[in-house]
Amino acid sequence: MTLDLDLRTGWPDDLKLLIERYPRGVWQAHANLGELARFWLSIHDGFRQAALALAKGAADYREGRLPAAEYRAWFRPRLQTFLGHLEAHHSIEDHQFFPVFGQAEPRLLRGFEVLETDHGNIHAAMETAFDAANAFLRASETDRDAMLRAGDAYAAAGQALLRKLGRHLEDEEDLVIPLILDRGEGPLGLR
Repeated sequence: MTLDLDLRTGWPDDLKLLIERYPRGVWQAHANLGELARFWLSIHDGFRQAALALAKGAADYREGRLPAAEYRAWFRPRLQTFLGHLEAHHSIEDHQFFPVFGQAEPRLLRGFEVLETDHGNIHAAMETAFDAANAFLRASETDRDAMLRAGDAYAAAGQALLRKLGRHLEDEEDLVIPLILDRGEGPLGLR
């Protein structure tokens, strides 16, 4: 099974050792789902919601439901916030959380290394989406065809980013949350 973010459809069996013990259906009621784990999941849900809003905004513009000027004014701050928060979140995970988790459960270390590699892949997709967004924002409103082409290019780059992010968030949760449920936040040093 490939672990490449663009081809992965989940974790291989050797990295499913805790998700099988703690499937998603038991997470919310589990005694070890503490404040940090709940916060982590809410951050991920926030990324999902922001990503869907950005995709909907792009679709509304491309399908003529949102005028260019209105879309540009709406789009710029939301994309900047989304990308900035995502970058900060990944930095905290790479430098603080993943090392702790990998040390706590060495059998999952390879998974946390894969997640760090994902962050590089996602960062490259973020840069592509950012560049495409800037090209769209620089396109002249008097050249409707150029605006539509630039909007289409951003939409494609945004969709690629969202596809990568969706897979990554799900896989990350499938490693992190079961480990927290198994060990508890306190013993992992997360309080």
